[in-house]
Amino acid sequence: MAIAEPQVEQLAVNTLKMLAVDGVEAAKSGHPGMPMGAANYALTLWTRFLRVNPDDPEWPNRDRFILSAGHGSMLLYSLLHLAGFDLPIEELQRFRQFDSLTPGHPEYGLTTGVETTTGPLGQGFSNGVGMGIAAKMAAARYNTPEHRIVDHYIYAIVSDGDLMEGVSSEAASLAGHLGLGNLIYLYDDNRISIEGSTNLAFTEDRGKRFEAYGWQVLYIDGHDCEATARAIEEAQADTERPSLIVARTHIAQGAPNAVDTAESHGAPLGAEEVQATKENLGWPLEPTFLVPDEVRDLFARRKAEVQEEYLAWQKTCAAWEAANPDLAAERAAAMAKRLPDDLEERLLAALPGKANATRRLSG
Repeated sequence: MAIAEPQVEQLAVNTLKMLAVDGVEAAKSGHPGMPMGAANYALTLWTRFLRVNPDDPEWPNRDRFILSAGHGSMLLYSLLHLAGFDLPIEELQRFRQFDSLTPGHPEYGLTTGVETTTGPLGQGFSNGVGMGIAAKMAAARYNTPEHRIVDHYIYAIVSDGDLMEGVSSEAASLAGHLGLGNLIYLYDDNRISIEGSTNLAFTEDRGKRFEAYGWQVLYIDGHDCEATARAIEEAQADTERPSLIVARTHIAQGAPNAVDTAESHGAPLGAEEVQATKENLGWPLEPTFLVPDEVRDLFARRKAEVQEEYLAWQKTCAAWEAANPDLAAERAAAMAKRLPDDLEERLLAALPGKANATRRLSG
């Protein structure tokens, strides 16, 4: 766990904020407010808890991170860049440009490290539930008393807009019913939507709703890194329930005039407010897209920590394969998405031999 000194941690928080501000300003389009408000808890997750390996981004037992609030994509791109993924600073400078690796909303298969396409509200939330189910199924199928090769978490940042969608309600209900303790979602409770305060249309008690679904619900100041760390640890400790960490934040935190405004949700701050924000945070006006060495060092330390866990997992997996050759062959086929050569014959043999509705035959 790469715990930084407070001044370095704050420097890293401000780096995330200003990369988002500079990216949106350069593109003349985008959403700066959410990345600024989420910077503290996102940094804590990525530098203390998230297990990913930029040198092997498809590591099967990596933690999954989903930015369901896909409009805040500059936050994800900044984190991927700092963590060491194949996303150079030049791509952050090309945010929202044609043929760049940094589109306005994250796209799976385009940008290394993006686990799923997000932007349509509720989609990332629901995909994460699917990933949680898949991980639980794989753990039940392949883990043995001697070797655990599947034990990763699915983390997500979700927004007010995500929780407004019906699809997230259905997925949340299923996750609670199944007791997916490997799901840890951080809800960015900034109480601002594109049209103004959420009081205009979204006044339900979200925490109580998720408690009714069977989730553990925790409440934090989303700008407090230590509170975030304690909440994630508490979420990890509850293995029987998914967890929703309600992070109370202020959209565009650090921007003197744009903070807590709907205008900061989906438009550049503008030259004057950018200057005021940098002065407020003690950040140099130039160069733009600045990443201090201390911040790179912080992320490098976390990468080194995870590398040790990665190597230990590889040894465990090799021992598991040697002890369970049949399971290992089955897992290899599944990972390669190979179907049995005689699948059609086996399916036909399993049919009852009389006409029936396809909905019944397919189970």
